[in-house]
Amino acid sequence: MASPQAEEYLAKARKYREKLRAAGDPIPASAAEFRRADQFMDLLTGEPTSVTFEVGTVGDIPGQWVIPKDVDRSSVLLYLHGGGYVMGSSDTHRKMVGHLANAIGIQAFVADYRLAPEHPYPAAVRDAVAVFRGLLADGIRPNRIVVGGDSAGGGLTIAMLLSLRDDGRPLPAAAMLLSPWTDLALTGESLESREQTDVTVTAAGARKMAEYYLGSAKVRAPLASPLYADLRGMPPTRIQVGADEILLDDSVRIAEKLKNSRVDVTIEVFPEMQHVFQFGAGTLPEADDAIARLGEFARRHLGV
Repeated sequence: MASPQAEEYLAKARKYREKLRAAGDPIPASAAEFRRADQFMDLLTGEPTSVTFEVGTVGDIPGQWVIPKDVDRSSVLLYLHGGGYVMGSSDTHRKMVGHLANAIGIQAFVADYRLAPEHPYPAAVRDAVAVFRGLLADGIRPNRIVVGGDSAGGGLTIAMLLSLRDDGRPLPAAAMLLSPWTDLALTGESLESREQTDVTVTAAGARKMAEYYLGSAKVRAPLASPLYADLRGMPPTRIQVGADEILLDDSVRIAEKLKNSRVDVTIEVFPEMQHVFQFGAGTLPEADDAIARLGEFARRHLGV
């Protein structure tokens, strides 16, 4: 059973959904309208303690450093924000990543990769790869890096790993995927079965974002929709997803495919939770529990 705080979080999430609907009926008519509604996203998250934020660049890609107090700077969490490849930024996600960085005990970099429709696929993939390679160029060893992302950022995390693998580049110690969007073809059964329980994401909105991002690319291109990729050789992976979200099947199916590809993968399905419910960190017990679990997973694979 969900915590008493979950209803308050749902009320906030519904207000966010209302902002999206106010921008366009049934979906925003432009990327700019998506982004205007997106400015309210960080209101879902409590302020992390003892964390500083610094604007910076890695591999010529802008973003923000999220730095817990007295942290070891030899390890890094590279975080790729969600937002359907159309919205989201280091500003919208830095507080949630602050909680995650605290849980792991390392610094994090939230990358501001290029967004669609101005920069369609594969621009985001190229930027993510550039950041990872930039960390290596700055002297961070690959086994001291954990990568992660939520929603579109989760799918982008997999795409980045696939690109690095195919280029013969070293891979990070582990990957963390929060409600990853892995199928831009939107074939999951949960798009219909969870339509009434998901208060933050709509199938119509997801289709519009996929259209913006893909441009002329095929919807099942492996680096756009990693569900259709060869996933062999991926690093140890932890997936978290809410049971009430329409993209539940994106997580369940990618976890199954990773397992069948002999990847060390664990999926956690949180009852009665929403898409990227970890945004409730600092206010929602279920989010704090999920963040703590991710922290333990990352520390184990980093050896810290």
